[in-house]
Amino acid sequence: MRALSVVIPNHNYGEFVGAAVTSALDVDWPSVEVVVVDDGSTDDSRAILRGFGDRITLIEQDNAGPRVACNRGFAASSGDAVIFLDSDDVLDPGIARAAAEVWHPGVSKVQVQMRRIDGTGAPHGRHFPNYRFTPTPEQIRTWMSETSAYPTPPGSGNVYAREFLDRIMPLDDVCGDATDSACLAAAPYLGDVVTVPLPLVGYRVHGRNRSALSPDPGRFTRQIERAQQRHRFARQVSGRQADPVAAVRELRRGRHLLQMRVAASRVSPGGSSIPSDNRRRMAWDSLVNLGAPGWESATHRLVVAAWCLATLAAPGPLARRLVSRRFS
Repeated sequence: MRALSVVIPNHNYGEFVGAAVTSALDVDWPSVEVVVVDDGSTDDSRAILRGFGDRITLIEQDNAGPRVACNRGFAASSGDAVIFLDSDDVLDPGIARAAAEVWHPGVSKVQVQMRRIDGTGAPHGRHFPNYRFTPTPEQIRTWMSETSAYPTPPGSGNVYAREFLDRIMPLDDVCGDATDSACLAAAPYLGDVVTVPLPLVGYRVHGRNRSALSPDPGRFTRQIERAQQRHRFARQVSGRQADPVAAVRELRRGRHLLQMRVAASRVSPGGSSIPSDNRRRMAWDSLVNLGAPGWESATHRLVVAAWCLATLAAPGPLARRLVSRRFS
């Protein structure tokens, strides 16, 4: 690992983007370039970004979405390691040195933990993902191929190898509008995913996060569709797209996706779900998945199964409260 590029797509996050850029500029590494793509902001974002002058590469474009912004930012960058930093998140100064310590030929990405912070930057809740142990790249590949999932932070918590990104970018809409969906799905199959169990990125929780689930019940169905997009792309990358029966089996083994399926069935009935899904099948999966492959503890598996079964069986108002409690 020689040079780090931090690519920051931004749209109307003027209250946060300055902190994101400053955190990137403060990373402790000899060679860091910061590329910011302002995606048609109508607030004060551009004025704030222009204030950084030649310390950053600023690209201004009409609103086209984060995927297009990341494609353009990546094309303008040059580092052999790349972080796609959400403009409401912040980097720890030590993230590059932590990644460099485990970097080796064949790495697709180094993933770290993220610490939740509130709108002011104060710590807010626990770190995530919760690694009970440090998984090996081989374990991550196995979990991904058998359950369509593995423990990973979202976009900002990953340091990607340019050599890996060159194989999948520029991204089209195969995984929707989010860059991290395709990158996270392909990484286990096109290299080693190396885990550093340290909180080296601040994930800001402020109510307008694109990944927030509780304010809008329809987001559960969108998350399910995104999971299926990721899975299709991952199977394509791995050369396993020809077996639709196995593909559905893998999706049914995903414990987080199971919770999305259960939540959607109770708060957004009739919305998108995996093929041939119904409440009886979800109840069966809740029990079978106690023994499915994965990184979760026995206690976590039991809690997930109990929540799923209770939510499926509960009357409508109670089911909605259980969903709200789980995802608030």
